[in-house]
Amino acid sequence: MGEDSPLILRTLGQVDYAPTWRRMQEFTAQRGADTHDELWLCEHPPVFTLGLAGKPEHLLKDIGVPVVKIDRGGQVTYHGPGQLVCYLLLDLKRRGLTIKGLVNRMEQAVIDLLADYGVNAERLVGAPGVYVAGAKIAALGLKVKSNCCYHGLALNVAMDLAPFTAINPCGYAGMAVTQLSAFDSRVKVAGVGAQLIEQLRQHL
Repeated sequence: MGEDSPLILRTLGQVDYAPTWRRMQEFTAQRGADTHDELWLCEHPPVFTLGLAGKPEHLLKDIGVPVVKIDRGGQVTYHGPGQLVCYLLLDLKRRGLTIKGLVNRMEQAVIDLLADYGVNAERLVGAPGVYVAGAKIAALGLKVKSNCCYHGLALNVAMDLAPFTAINPCGYAGMAVTQLSAFDSRVKVAGVGAQLIEQLRQHL
């Protein structure tokens, strides 16, 4: 990252969604000019999260998974065990990043990671995230306050994808989802997490 822009990595394991979100809010509210940027890697127990503009009609049926209304952009998505979540708590101004520029770098980090597994991933115009043959493999969502961001990205690694059928993923009816284990059954969240961090270090 360079000595002038250190980046702290925190590996949280599997943690409940709502308290982790509150910690991100508190971290961002309390940070000062000298606060180091951080990346948080984790997994969550099953949960649907609904963004600021989220429409309840994108929740198609109740399957017993809790719904948390949150402050990121975007519609509804699902988090569960086997999905790698990386939260980026960054001072955008200090890093010279725009929101669009950060989203592009996050997407590219995932695309490059997947390429290491021989998976050809891409962007879709107008639909932030990363896709493989039109199926979503990674979702992105951010919140920016006072030029600092939190939330981040979720990469499907080796998880139960069935809960995605209960929603319109990110607000897109009928959107297919996929995961890295469909291409390499040996993948583990921890190993992919280390690779993702290395990619983010290169792109940020």
